[in-house]
Amino acid sequence: MTNSVNVSELPNNMSKKENCAHRTSIGGQAVIEGIMMRGPKHLVTAVRKTDGEIVTDKKDVPKSRSNFFFKLPIIRGCIGFFDSMVLGTKALMFSASFFDLEDDEEAPKKEPGKFGAWLDKKLSSDKAITTVMYISMFFSLIVGIGLFFLLPWAISEFFLEPFVEHQVLRRLAEGVVRIIIFVAYLALVSQMKDIKRVFMYHGAEHKAIACYEANEELTVENVRKHSRFHPRCGTSFLLIVMVVSILVFGFIPAANRWMAMGLRLALLPVVAGLSYEIIKFAGRHSNFITRGISAPGKSLQAITTREPDDSQIEVAITALTAVMPENKDEAKW
Repeated sequence: MTNSVNVSELPNNMSKKENCAHRTSIGGQAVIEGIMMRGPKHLVTAVRKTDGEIVTDKKDVPKSRSNFFFKLPIIRGCIGFFDSMVLGTKALMFSASFFDLEDDEEAPKKEPGKFGAWLDKKLSSDKAITTVMYISMFFSLIVGIGLFFLLPWAISEFFLEPFVEHQVLRRLAEGVVRIIIFVAYLALVSQMKDIKRVFMYHGAEHKAIACYEANEELTVENVRKHSRFHPRCGTSFLLIVMVVSILVFGFIPAANRWMAMGLRLALLPVVAGLSYEIIKFAGRHSNFITRGISAPGKSLQAITTREPDDSQIEVAITALTAVMPENKDEAKW
């Protein structure tokens, strides 16, 4: 369902401050000129058009995700990671295709390529979009695994082995290389003009959720004053994945290099599940241990978030308001 939204007419069930802060499970993702927010019942993508209008796409969260099996520790982290990829890709394609339509009005229409023509001939429009989405997600996953897991492993096995003979030290070196590649990648992409805009929306998403968790009225003024750094962020999760992988992969026997590589791939869901439990624990408690766990990820958000402008904050408020449940306990973290 797609709707146009006037921010001044948004309902607000946060008009009165409550006595204590509320940690919420509502989370989001920045997309092209917009934000996707996921609540307990609905998922909404809000996008700012070039004419200033905010358009939203609202979908129901699959009821199957409320099944007991999907709430089991470790399992919920694996499912959540896969869900985030699928839903995030759909939200990104919604925003991207929307701007493609606007560009088509001003530019002459181009003939589709051979692959596009084949898709148009063999598949319906919806099926073609879904096919392209899953192909794109598959290749993104392959590139991510290759860059952040297989490449550090190859460096430690084929380049560091002559200098670092001890197995434990080599696994530690592999983890350090993995983190360096990850941070360097984020630093490089953050210099791209379009990515800077996305990171501004990422900051707006964090600020809006922080305002909601502080039980303050969702206004631009209130949201603006909150921090753009949030402990329950995808950036923090990925960094924890990097650290947890050092511990998990350290138990893999090194008798056969290629078997060790295969075991790494097989254990990736376990690493994701364990990382989710760690970030969930850190998000539910506030003490020196959990603050220490959250600190590196929040520091990394200095790269992946930027201070948003008021129009981007409005988009975040639009998306968040659309997924907030009437009973806040339904979205308790």
